[in-house]
Amino acid sequence: MDEPRWLTDEQQLAWRRCVEVLVRVPAALEAQLQRDAGLTHMGYIVLSALSERPDRRLPMSRLAKQVSASLSRLSHVVARLESKGWVLRERDPEDGRVQIAVLTDDGYDKLVESAPGHAEAVQQLIFDRLSPAQVRQMTKLADALLQTPVEVRPQA
Repeated sequence: MDEPRWLTDEQQLAWRRCVEVLVRVPAALEAQLQRDAGLTHMGYIVLSALSERPDRRLPMSRLAKQVSASLSRLSHVVARLESKGWVLRERDPEDGRVQIAVLTDDGYDKLVESAPGHAEAVQQLIFDRLSPAQVRQMTKLADALLQTPVEVRPQA
């Protein structure tokens, strides 16, 4: 059996800081959106993704991939948004097996109303703390991390 690839001290520090960011920032964004807009962070992301489409609609499977959610999680989020009248689901007329999420006018209005507070929260939590060079580096780091497969290979 191969020896485990333990983290170096430098890697351990970087990893722990990364975990702290991955926990604290989403929690703060969730709290801001819940308090100010009555939305979950994932609900906001779904509304935003649909709003970026010219026809404000996407098949659920494509939407799940775009917002990095499982189809099951997305279905629960869309059901909550649907109950508020912000999204509706339709069957694809060409393939009845496919459900399409559609952003309603009320959903678009909700997003427009919520966006300024969310943008301010992101500014305060992230960009007010970084230089322009750090922002560019953050983009490069994120791109590098997102190029790797999501699955972790088992140890041989």
